[in-house]
Amino acid sequence: MICELDKDEFYKCKKLINQEGHLEVKAVIEGRNPGRIFVDNNISPSTGMIWLGNNDGFFFIGNEENEVFNNHINDFIDKVIFPELKNLRSKNFIAIGNHSKWDKTLEIIFKNHQITKLNQNVYTLENGDYKGNTEPSIEHDYKVKVINKALFKNENNTLENIGFLRTKISEFWSSPDHFFQKGIGYCIVYQNRIVSLCFSAFVAGNVHGLDIETIEAHQGNKLGQKVGHYVVKDCLSSGMVPYWDFMDNNKPSNIVAKKIGLEKYFNYSVYLFPID
Repeated sequence: MICELDKDEFYKCKKLINQEGHLEVKAVIEGRNPGRIFVDNNISPSTGMIWLGNNDGFFFIGNEENEVFNNHINDFIDKVIFPELKNLRSKNFIAIGNHSKWDKTLEIIFKNHQITKLNQNVYTLENGDYKGNTEPSIEHDYKVKVINKALFKNENNTLENIGFLRTKISEFWSSPDHFFQKGIGYCIVYQNRIVSLCFSAFVAGNVHGLDIETIEAHQGNKLGQKVGHYVVKDCLSSGMVPYWDFMDNNKPSNIVAKKIGLEKYFNYSVYLFPID
C-alpha cells in the first residue's frame, strides 16, 4: 500500500535523498518549501514520491527497485493523483527520478502511457567563478529593485501589476513571510510595472534555486541576465549558492546562465504524459 506522510513525518525521508540530486527534493523534505510525500511505508519508508507544492512535477526518491511501491504506484496515481490534477486543470503528469537509476524504472512503470522524454540542465556557481564583468547595461527607464516587504505590499499602489510578483511567490512559498525569511529576490520595473524578476523559488541548506521570468513584451533586452546578476551577487555576499534548473533546449536560459558564470552541475530526464 502507498500512504501519505504528514508534514511532521517528512524527516523520515531524509535517508532517501540523493545528496547530489535535485534541490526541490531537499527543500520539501526539510520543510522549506511546500509539498506532499507519498511512501511505501509510513514507519520506515524506503521509496517515495514527492508532489511539489507548485504542482510542477513528481519526484521519485529512494529504492527504485521496490516492487511493493512500483507495483502499486500506477493504481494509486490513477485513483488518487489524477482526480486532484484534473481539479487543478493540469493536463500532464510529470515524473522525475531523484537519481539516474530511476530512469529505467519510470520507463517500465509508465510504459502503458504516451511518454515524452525531456532533458533538463542544472547550473550552479559552487565550483565556478562569478563573471561580474558580463553584467549588461540596460536602458535608464528600467530600474532594478530588491523584492522586500515594502515593495510586495505596494501600499501606495505604485506598481500596477503587483499581482505578477505575488502570484509568482505564491507558486513556490506557503506564505510571503516564509519567502522573506528564507529567500531573496530582485525585479526590474518599467513605467510602474514589474517586467522581469529573479528570486529564490526553492531553498535547502545554503542553496537557492532560482526562478527567472521576463514578460514577453520586454524580452530580448537582457533583463533576465541583469536581474540574475543581482541575485547571484546577493547569494555570494551571503555565503549562499545559486542553483538554476531549466530545459536543455531553452537556449536563452543556457546563454544567461553561462554569461553569469554558472557552470553545469548535472542533467537529468523528465518524463511527461497526458492525464487520462
